[in-house]
Amino acid sequence: MSGYMLEMKKITKRFPGVKALDNVNLQVEKGQIHALVGENGAGKSTLMNILSGIYPYGDYEGTIIYQGEECKFYEISDSEKKGIVIIHQELALVPYMTIGENMFLGNEQGEKYRIDWEETYRRADQLLETVGLRESSRTLIKDIGIGKQQLVEIAKALAKNVKLLILDEPTASLNEAEARKLLDLLLQLKQEGLTSIIISHKLNEISYVADKITIIRDGATIETLDKEKDDIHEDRIVRGMVGRALTDRFPKRSGSNIGEVSLEIKNWTVYHPLYSGRKVVDDVSLRVHKGEVVGIAGLMGAGRTELALSIFGRNYGLNISGSLYINGEEVRLNNARQAIEKRLAYISEDRKGNGLILSNPIRVNLTLAKMDKVSSHSIIDGNAEVIAANEYIEKLRTKCTSIEQNVGNLSGGNQQKVLVSKWMFADPEIMILDEPTRGIDVGAKYEIYCIINQLVAEGKSILLISSELPELIGMCDRIYIMNEGRMVGEVSKEEATQERIMGQILKTSKGV
Repeated sequence: MSGYMLEMKKITKRFPGVKALDNVNLQVEKGQIHALVGENGAGKSTLMNILSGIYPYGDYEGTIIYQGEECKFYEISDSEKKGIVIIHQELALVPYMTIGENMFLGNEQGEKYRIDWEETYRRADQLLETVGLRESSRTLIKDIGIGKQQLVEIAKALAKNVKLLILDEPTASLNEAEARKLLDLLLQLKQEGLTSIIISHKLNEISYVADKITIIRDGATIETLDKEKDDIHEDRIVRGMVGRALTDRFPKRSGSNIGEVSLEIKNWTVYHPLYSGRKVVDDVSLRVHKGEVVGIAGLMGAGRTELALSIFGRNYGLNISGSLYINGEEVRLNNARQAIEKRLAYISEDRKGNGLILSNPIRVNLTLAKMDKVSSHSIIDGNAEVIAANEYIEKLRTKCTSIEQNVGNLSGGNQQKVLVSKWMFADPEIMILDEPTRGIDVGAKYEIYCIINQLVAEGKSILLISSELPELIGMCDRIYIMNEGRMVGEVSKEEATQERIMGQILKTSKGV
């Protein structure tokens, strides 16, 4: 009997036209945090879906040995009975149910036909205290933020007597403070004996919490690094992930091509769509020049996405006031169609929910924002659609079996490329990119950065919203700093540091 809590041996998984995993091996020791890293499409989530029973036994080749016995999981409930619980990047919580109801959904307390609500909320409150979440278990999920929802998911796992916790990109939607709180909780739970597997593209976080790191590339195991034995640093992890060293995370831009102001807003104010007395964007002014990348920094809830959506055809908010200028002309954009006609594009932070139709092929998704380019008299020209799709797949080097592949079957990085392609096809002059590299790996990020540089070299304007300060500092010519709905500062590329930006945010926060 081996000393490992989990062994996955020679795991091979095929999808139509592609081998997603090829003889992958994974060994996890009890009481450790084991990281799984690799590029989008490397096979990390597929491997964890096999372990949790989402892909049932018989649907793959290889062996799973858990706590000394061979396991054959036919559905997710089989793995949960053994204490294996997976938390996906897209949280599985019901917004209009309470925290307590969500925590025991499918695991109800009480007798067969009668739920003991007093026991439900008592246990829920105990578990919330364990994970450090100071909320009543009777609070609705919709009334708490993403960071707190992640903690609810962990409490929900603890309610199932979890022994092996799998977290897939747990900090992708969190700001730095929320992410550190979650990582510290994992370290605390490790001290209490919990074993964890964490998938993440944030290498600094991996280095902070992981005892061992297994690198997967192109569906195969490359190596496993041990913090106690190996010299682990980000460059080594990146080299294993992409098969080469990335000497510079942010590609250099050749020359400066900054021209006239293309986008400007003055005294822009937006009220919350439900709470009419609450300002979400408060008297904001900004400008973006042709050939310029301008960033917006801020914590989650600062109002950055709400600002972007309100500019893009008033797709968010009520009682919007202020002036919007495109190429010096004051305009009023009442919907997305009018924004597109003015050659304005918005790439959503939520590519799966608001950016793409996952059940449709690449060909269909890519032309959605500008259908008149591939149609005549409301009839789609299939040949034109195919030509356009193939052109952008090649231009952005999107990995896929064909343009007929459903977008939902692509990796996160390649989904993001399809989303960028969709808006490039619409011929915009101004592009608002909202968290364009969220949840994608370093190699895919570099390719997105190259696309941004190419766009500004052509004279286009980019407004870049990102929660990753190194990304803003590495890519932007100027950075606006936003906090609690207001613009509280502006720094040039030469002046920008993480300390200066965060200092400005903290200095302007209420009560500070």
